[in-house]
Amino acid sequence: MRGGEAHAGHLLWWDAYFGVVAVAVATATLVVDGHAPWRRGLAVGAIAAMAVLHVAAGRRQIQRSAEDGAALTVTLTFLLFYVVAVAAAPFTSWLLFAVIPLIFQLVDVRVGIVLAILANLVIPAVALVEEPQTVTANLLIAIITGAASIWFSVWIVRVIRHSVERGRLIDELKASRAEVARLSHDAGIFAERARLASEIHDTLAQGFTSIVTLLQAYDPELRDERVALAVRTAKENLAEARALVAALSPAALASASLPDAVRRQAARFSQEAGVPATVRVTGTPRDLPMPVEVVLLRAAQEALTNVRRHAHATEAQVVLTYDDHGVHLVVRDNGRGFASGHADGFGLAGMRSRVEQVHGILTVHGERAGGTTVELEVPT
Repeated sequence: MRGGEAHAGHLLWWDAYFGVVAVAVATATLVVDGHAPWRRGLAVGAIAAMAVLHVAAGRRQIQRSAEDGAALTVTLTFLLFYVVAVAAAPFTSWLLFAVIPLIFQLVDVRVGIVLAILANLVIPAVALVEEPQTVTANLLIAIITGAASIWFSVWIVRVIRHSVERGRLIDELKASRAEVARLSHDAGIFAERARLASEIHDTLAQGFTSIVTLLQAYDPELRDERVALAVRTAKENLAEARALVAALSPAALASASLPDAVRRQAARFSQEAGVPATVRVTGTPRDLPMPVEVVLLRAAQEALTNVRRHAHATEAQVVLTYDDHGVHLVVRDNGRGFASGHADGFGLAGMRSRVEQVHGILTVHGERAGGTTVELEVPT
């Protein structure tokens, strides 16, 4: 049970208890009390006012647990209605079974003890006016019941607060366990990606390299069109295998920071594509969770790869911004862009999936002959 749910559960039980006491005392006052009808009506009206006050303001103050001026005002108003009820029909003093616990739920313990004593003194005060000969007995009863009710109410309130605190701690423990499980899951994913990258490098990439080497040794000039086609196909697949290794392995982040890794990717892009690419870092760089850094680096790689393959651009820009809320990556080019609705056709579906795993937002803007801008925001 969550801490908030535990508090709500106790509040529902308190609502039921308060309602039962109020209804029982009001009914008994109307049926068995011997005072004039108008006095009984006034007493029942005061009880009804207490119930309305509880629904309108008391429950909210108990939920807030603020013990401030607003809670004290509500408590004093409850006591005022209680005084009116007891003065009109002393039988309603049984409301103390609800009033005393209510006091300690609304105000500080020390203030609650003072108000509880005053509430218990209402009965002897009324007896002093109506039946002076019973004042001593009523005062003795008030002392005994007051002490018992204060002790019991303080104990109950502490039990409730300890239970709510325990619920909050359980919430924090569950959240910590969930975070540990998530981090373990992410670590497993990256370990598996590293294993796959190693397997691809050691098998497919080396195999394609061997094929190219053997074919070029057989026909160095590539005069045979079939051999030339086989070499081109092997080279293309070798490039794809290397791209897969780069996409699966976060090795670039193992020996460098994220800004440095992005700069290396931009430099490699410029070397391979012959298109100048600038990198600008704003804000104060800081260490980020590995999953976040990997997603940002892969996004920069994918965006630059799209520029090389599709944009026909003459320049590209990468901007990495750190702020208090997260990290913002922008990759833009001055190429031919794309028609609206065709973004996923440029290999961005996988990027969107990775971004969603770190709760980020990916947006792509592109118009024909207007270049393309890829923006990625990741909260941290």
